[in-house]
Parts: sequence; C-alpha cells; structure tokens
Amino acid sequence: MSSVIEHSVQARMVASAPRMETLPATLHYDRSDPFAVRMAFPGPATLEGTEVSWEFSRELLLTGMDTPSGIGDVRVRPFGYDRTVLEFHAAEGIAMVHVRTSELRRFLTRAQELVPVGEEALFLDLDDDLTDLLGGSA
Repeated sequence: MSSVIEHSVQARMVASAPRMETLPATLHYDRSDPFAVRMAFPGPATLEGTEVSWEFSRELLLTGMDTPSGIGDVRVRPFGYDRTVLEFHAAEGIAMVHVRTSELRRFLTRAQELVPVGEEALFLDLDDDLTDLLGGSA
C-alpha cells in the first residue's frame, strides 16, 4: 500500500467579478507527516505562474466541512449543501476557493484508511525528526 495519497479536485475561485473561475488543485496526504494535508495549485492557476501549495492540518479540513474552523492563514467553512470554502490568507491578500464537499470527504476517507484519525502519533518517526532538527547528529 502506498504511503502517499494524491487526489485531484476542481476548485472554483471566488473573485470580485460575478463569475467563478474553475481551476485544478491537488490534495496531498503523506503517512510520514500524518497530521498535515497539502493543497497545491498548478502554476497556470496562480498569479506568479508557479505552483503554490498550502499546508494545514487534516483536522482543520475535517472540522471545517461542518462548522467554520481556523483562525490562521487557512480557514475552512461549509457553504450551502454541497460545497466547502477554503480561505488562504497571505500578505498579498486572501484567496477563496469552493470545493465540492463530497470530493473532500472522499479524500479524507482515503487518508483515514492510511492513518486512522487519533492514531497519527503512531506514524511519526521521532528519531529521524530529532536527527534532522539537530543537523544530522544524534
């Protein structure tokens, strides 16, 4: 079984213009970093023309689908019956995208099969993390 999950989704960018632009995004989950989820937007979908990734907790995504969650750079909240809004706050401004909640649930189900919620600590390699932190010497 692979230790990494990648799941493509279509995100709809919320902008001041009345129409919402659809853009591809990839959700990424790695068993070696069991508390985190990464959402990446390809270069053509960003202002800079380079891939942009945001990393946030799996718990934030899970909770935010049902109730507004987050107070930092990433915030998640339900929107209507079948969408979830993800807000990404940066110095340049705020990007808001809508994603189908069913796609997020499908991704989180796959992640939970890899690392069950509540068992994340069992998948941490603290010895390697400590060695990295100490610059390769332990």
